[in-house]
Amino acid sequence: MEYTVNKNDIEIICPDFNLDETLDCGQAFRWEKIDSEYDITYKGFFVDRFLRISQNGEKIIFHDTTSEDFENVWTDYFDLNTDYSKIKLQLSEDETLKKACDFAGGIRLLKQDLWETLVSFIISQNNNIPRIKGIISRLCEHYGHFPTAVELSAETPESLDFLRAGFRAKYIVDASMKISSGEIDADQLKQMPIADAKKTLMTIKGVGNKVSECVLLFGMYRTEAFPVDVWIKRVMESYYPNGLPDCTKGIEGIAQQYLFHYIRNLEKN
Repeated sequence: MEYTVNKNDIEIICPDFNLDETLDCGQAFRWEKIDSEYDITYKGFFVDRFLRISQNGEKIIFHDTTSEDFENVWTDYFDLNTDYSKIKLQLSEDETLKKACDFAGGIRLLKQDLWETLVSFIISQNNNIPRIKGIISRLCEHYGHFPTAVELSAETPESLDFLRAGFRAKYIVDASMKISSGEIDADQLKQMPIADAKKTLMTIKGVGNKVSECVLLFGMYRTEAFPVDVWIKRVMESYYPNGLPDCTKGIEGIAQQYLFHYIRNLEKN
């Protein structure tokens, strides 16, 4: 990814990138839209790495960012070396997916931290985005950072009452115990066949089909994972009763992002 340095900022031109569509579509919960002189600005975190990022047209500005951080952290996190125009061209072989890609062509799949993603999507169960963000914010404020599995393994559901996470607290504790003890090895998980990785994730209390698929997609960049929620269920029933088209093979999860955003906003309007 080519970039220019402008004082303390890194700037890129990226036509297939929209901050609203990427950071506010339900794949990550630690980004907040803020007022600024730019078209769009967000501030947020990738684990404990802070970033303020803005957009003016096709220009993306990474504020107060070194070239080293841009190349070693943010290029990977925002999947900037992947050609999304090529992906959208492939998906557009299908009429419905073409409409979805045209509607929200700036979505990119974030390459998130596995542990942060696991905790976030455990919290997301039967929850709305503002409450999810609130719980995660309280968790990070309490620790001063996003806590590790080892740190959280010392907690109990009762000691996590400050989160106001309800039944999800016991699931967070169980996940932290299994990860910190090595019962589930995060590095091995990333190398497993996807069916085995999903089965392993589902040994964590409270992790079912949807959460495991979200962790595979957003926390491990397993682009063949395909989370199904109420919106995607409607998509499948209405448009793909016989399954997804061949053009999604291997990138079903990216197709899901376009379809999710499209059908959710279509029905709102």
